[in-house]
Amino acid sequence: MTNESFPIVPSAWPYLVFLLLATALAYYFYPWLAVIPAVLFLFIAYFFRNPKRAVTATEGQILSPADGVIREIKAVADDPFMGGPAVRLSIFLSIFNVHLNRSPVTGRVFLRHYRPGKYIPAFKSHASEVNERNLVGIESSAGPILVTQITGFLARRIVCWAKPGDFLQQGQLFGLIKFGSCTELVLPSHVVLTVQRGQKVKGGVTVVGRLPDAL
Repeated sequence: MTNESFPIVPSAWPYLVFLLLATALAYYFYPWLAVIPAVLFLFIAYFFRNPKRAVTATEGQILSPADGVIREIKAVADDPFMGGPAVRLSIFLSIFNVHLNRSPVTGRVFLRHYRPGKYIPAFKSHASEVNERNLVGIESSAGPILVTQITGFLARRIVCWAKPGDFLQQGQLFGLIKFGSCTELVLPSHVVLTVQRGQKVKGGVTVVGRLPDAL
């Protein structure tokens, strides 16, 4: 797992060091060129930012696994990983969103399934079916919860620190998707949704669903 105290995700550090050196060299030889790597340095630092999040969900509530906008809510008659009916929420992330993924519930990882694929824009309706994806299954008090990291046109690498057997706290970081993407959340059909299509959500903050008997 990554250290949540870092303001910038450690995965970005190699990029930042390279761009810092490039800026220094460019400034030494051609000062007017230094602005290019300097701007890229600022963009990478912004993109990989890790803002502190106060997780305040109560028992029986399910949090958003990512920042972004709810693009689709769809009932699934028979999800192969859930073993029955479920509901799927698709969250679209622009390049301006925080791209870290957080556990929507407290529970143990029982599944991690990676599938290679294409890199079409994440906002396309069929992107989730054909793009590269990584699925993480978490067993919780609400039942099995699935979070899928999906690449997009610019997002070309999925990072996942969670592995089967790991225990995740609600809101805990478990991965990221680099440069624009989509995150899907699959919930048991008995979960009561508390969001709607087009709504903005924050990872580890926005309650997207709850158990029927939860407040």
